Amino acid sequence: MSGVLLWVNCGTKGNSISLLGLGGRGSRSQRRYRLCSGISFASFSSAVAEPSRSSEERVYEVVLKQAALVKEQKRDTKRKLNLDKPIEDDFTNKDLLSGAYDRCGEVCAEYAKTFYLGTQLMTEERRKAIWAIYVWCRRTDELVDGPNSPHITPKALDRWEQRLSDVFEGRPYDMYDAALSDTVTKYPVDIQPFKDMIEGMRLDLRKSRYNNFDELYLYCYYVAGTVGLMSVPVMGIAPESKASAESVYNAALALGIANQLTNILRDVGEDARRGRVYLPQDELAKAGLSDEDIFSGRVTDKWRNFMKGQIRRARMFFDEAEKGVSELSSASRWPVWASLLLYRQILDSIEANDYNNFTKRAYVGKAKKLLSLPAAYGRAILGPQMLTKMVAR
Repeated sequence: MSGVLLWVNCGTKGNSISLLGLGGRGSRSQRRYRLCSGISFASFSSAVAEPSRSSEERVYEVVLKQAALVKEQKRDTKRKLNLDKPIEDDFTNKDLLSGAYDRCGEVCAEYAKTFYLGTQLMTEERRKAIWAIYVWCRRTDELVDGPNSPHITPKALDRWEQRLSDVFEGRPYDMYDAALSDTVTKYPVDIQPFKDMIEGMRLDLRKSRYNNFDELYLYCYYVAGTVGLMSVPVMGIAPESKASAESVYNAALALGIANQLTNILRDVGEDARRGRVYLPQDELAKAGLSDEDIFSGRVTDKWRNFMKGQIRRARMFFDEAEKGVSELSSASRWPVWASLLLYRQILDSIEANDYNNFTKRAYVGKAKKLLSLPAAYGRAILGPQMLTKMVAR
């Protein structure tokens, strides 16, 4: 149950690949690109160290580091993609990057249609960079959620992390890697969030219970919050913004956490059938519930009251995320607002299902999705406050 979020999450547990939400980690469609087929999967992150501190404190250090990068006036130019050496015999060097980015766009269009549509408002360079990040997140997620997941071991993830380091050093293995390697030379993208996402995959291999929200928060950061930190440098902060870079990154992180929490609440029944419970054990006990209540799938008053509290917390993270969306560059806001509004409605759907997330899957219907797109566009162009004033007139 991973989740990849580009602020659209790519996906883990539903995967929030919400790069700004491209979603979150969760179940997959049966139609998928075999992005990891044929790959020979050739450290713990800073967020894991010093367990005496809270997860939020440890993650905030990563946020500060990412925010500091966008303040730098110059980028390290040592790492450059070696275009003198073809990666595949069938491509010339010039064709390689163009074809690589095009392939990334095709994957994004297949699996994140709404977000892909929103990226069309971005500049061409930013659009392609976001596609490259999305594809890396999706490939990473498929290591533990894809068709080859039964054969994935911790050592395979170690090799995937080494491959990531090679990509950041300008040594891509294939076309998708080439697109990402080119992207990280153009934008102040740091490797740490990418490594942390891989750490989230490691958790999925060894952990199926979370004792408290502090542990769950760290998991949500790994599999979804990281995507926001990856994508902000590409999406860009508006030149006229008075907000600090830290606050914008915090909002991106909050959206990832919100999307992943939503995935978790949506997929309780599905996860239970896999023997997994992504809910804080101490909060379940306080509500008079246990794993057995979840496995039995009975909607009781205790369960409804418990779910109300979980939904309330997810909405608090969405509220925090909203504060930063309007600070992004104008061309990047629409896909982010679309992701946020659509994912919030999944929580409404859980409530409409009388909190039965055991046998009923909460989703947003096509009609509501279509209505959300112009609302998201209005917020992106006018801002939420101005839009509210215009509607009130």
